[in-house]
Amino acid sequence: MIVDLRSDTVTKPSKEMLNAMLLAEVGDDVLGDDPTVIKLEKKAAKLFAQEAALFCPSGTMTNQIAIKVHTKAPGEVICSDLAHIYLYEGGGIAFNSGLSTRLINSNRGRFTLEQLKDSINVDDIHFPPSQLVALENTCNKGGGCYWDIREIKRISEYCKEQNLPLHLDGARIYNALVASGISTQEMGKYFDSISLCLSKGLGAPVGSLLIGSKKFIKQAKRIRKILGGGMRQAGYLAAAGIYALDHNIQRLEIDHQNAIKIAKTLETKPYVESVTPVETNIVIFKLKDEFPLDQYIADIKAKGIWVAAMGNQQIRMVSHLGIGEAEMDYLMSEIP
Repeated sequence: MIVDLRSDTVTKPSKEMLNAMLLAEVGDDVLGDDPTVIKLEKKAAKLFAQEAALFCPSGTMTNQIAIKVHTKAPGEVICSDLAHIYLYEGGGIAFNSGLSTRLINSNRGRFTLEQLKDSINVDDIHFPPSQLVALENTCNKGGGCYWDIREIKRISEYCKEQNLPLHLDGARIYNALVASGISTQEMGKYFDSISLCLSKGLGAPVGSLLIGSKKFIKQAKRIRKILGGGMRQAGYLAAAGIYALDHNIQRLEIDHQNAIKIAKTLETKPYVESVTPVETNIVIFKLKDEFPLDQYIADIKAKGIWVAAMGNQQIRMVSHLGIGEAEMDYLMSEIP
């Protein structure tokens, strides 16, 4: 048996999702007439109390489009030191938008309003203008932790006062919503743009949505075209996204419970130095120095357990809809 815990991006469509894709009505999305894409975009916008949405191939693209639309070089993006847009998007902030980045020393990817205020540049020609604030919820590098909605509200209100757009990298936003009990409508009203990934815990094979105002999305479409993100009969993929939003949200709680079970088991192992507190579906643990990282990963892969290295003796395990009872039983019995 293979228990693939490298990421929740390894999920595969269920038979029901594949059937929805097979039966999708399609058109040409670049020409604006794919009915299933239109349905998905309207659905996502309504869920998050926004005006419009744009279907894109990836979460990296939706994030990078948002940064490009919100800003104009020279300038600076403010985000946490663990932010995906900074660490894992290939230097796209600089490459695509010509911006520098102000990193906030965060608590597992979360920072406070006071920290944000200290990071805003004064109006001085020696400093790039602060042009955008970005939050990540949940934070991947922070072990899947989610933001307190009260802090989001405080930051949102301040950004509005300062005319600073606020972007949400919501690659795993539904994990945060399920864990916290916050509604999409409540979360959506605090942001000028939202990136929503469909191909992680929600189980779609491809695709992310960029959500915002009609004016913002009109500009975003132009950037998507420039980046090569326009797709033709994309309704087959959009149908999977619709199915995911209709059927795969509440089951995320199962992934969270499995992650907690994995973490508790790891805490008992003699080779584990520490386990990051689990809040959603991501487990990050650190090996003791005497246990080589590469050797440990190779040893458990030989047992059919696949994990991802996070550097500095750290390993990540991510639960998802491909990890059922059988996989969990095997994992619990075979993990050394």
